[in-house]
Amino acid sequence: MRVLGFLVVFSMALLVSAAHASDEARWSAEAARIQIVRDDWGIAHVHGKTDADAVFGMAYAQAEDDFNRVEMNYVTALGRTAEAEGEDAIWQDLRQKLFIDSDVLKADYAKSPDWLKTLMNAWATGLNFYLAKHPTVKPRVITHFEPWMALSFSEGSIGGDIERVMLSQLEDFYDNRKLGMTDDERGLIFHEPRGSNGIAISPSDTRDGHALLLINPHTTFFFRSELQMSSDEGLDAYGAVTWGQFFIYQGFNPHIGWMHTSSGVDVVDEFAEKIQRRGKGYCYVYGSSCNPLGTRPVTIRYRLPNGKLASRSFTTCFTHHGPIVRADSGHWISFAMMNKPVEALQQSYLRTKANDLASFMQVAQLKANSSNNTIFADDKGEIAYLHPQFVPRRDNRFDYTKPVDGSDPTTDWGSLSALGELPNVVNP
Repeated sequence: MRVLGFLVVFSMALLVSAAHASDEARWSAEAARIQIVRDDWGIAHVHGKTDADAVFGMAYAQAEDDFNRVEMNYVTALGRTAEAEGEDAIWQDLRQKLFIDSDVLKADYAKSPDWLKTLMNAWATGLNFYLAKHPTVKPRVITHFEPWMALSFSEGSIGGDIERVMLSQLEDFYDNRKLGMTDDERGLIFHEPRGSNGIAISPSDTRDGHALLLINPHTTFFFRSELQMSSDEGLDAYGAVTWGQFFIYQGFNPHIGWMHTSSGVDVVDEFAEKIQRRGKGYCYVYGSSCNPLGTRPVTIRYRLPNGKLASRSFTTCFTHHGPIVRADSGHWISFAMMNKPVEALQQSYLRTKANDLASFMQVAQLKANSSNNTIFADDKGEIAYLHPQFVPRRDNRFDYTKPVDGSDPTTDWGSLSALGELPNVVNP
């Protein structure tokens, strides 16, 4: 890496002033191991003795660059947008909370591998350290970051599969209204095509006989931050980071480069559930039985025009296929999608430390990438297109472009497709 001009170098140990004495000693010890160098363009180059140190420092550096974007990405991911934006965001938050349950994420954190917990701890500490050092920064919602929160936004893509749930239909179902789909949801409003470009060129087609990777993300200029994170434990990745995440989403290390583009692969399905009354509750028909319908209370807080907070509570419903998101033709429709936050965070981080295609594919065996195509190149001269790895096996007797019969067990997803079954292209 070439760094031009005068470098602004500082030890984060000089910035320690924690809100609580019990935190100050711990943060001071962690900060002493971290260095941030900013080049002429303001790009942060973060180095620590351990990977966790690098995560601590890069979280701090991202907060320096744009804390609002960092915070709001997690406000959205946790289903708390209405606390900042008001009542109009209630249905967006409810949709998020159908899949993101803070109690479940806390349990997921508790059973995560120790190395991953260490990184999540460092991430939260870096953001909290920033807030302690910048008392004039006023968070809109999240005043203290908890390590488990990193699991709410772990895959890295721009949007998520969750956005395929239409808010108007969700409101129809849970508010007993008949709004109908909006023109936007019907596809009647033109939007600029979205996506990204990645180009891998094999050594046989380059002047110097080395593979090349061109990374062209189609996002607004400030959609992601740019930085380098490295450690004495072998981490050394440079590239684009979605605000608030602690891994390089698109970029390179000394041996490999990776580029993600938006995928249109069909990895979500709807199941038409046959609901019956059972006593004071409901059950859904599944095979020869009627299983109890799952319910979970959800409370959404929202900001009033006077700045105070109010709340609305809902009883959400779900089957083993997923949460109920709408009703159609006398059926309740459940929605199935990838929901593997621990595996997604592992895959997103570990691929930045891979050193060739084989090790990159080993990480991909976690199968927790549902929305990204990957373009790859390495210093061995290998290039590849990789399909999203989360692709459920389905019974091809059924048309999954429409809701399938949830009462028929043969419509259930099978195991995930093996990586070798997917339309990958390696060294063409």
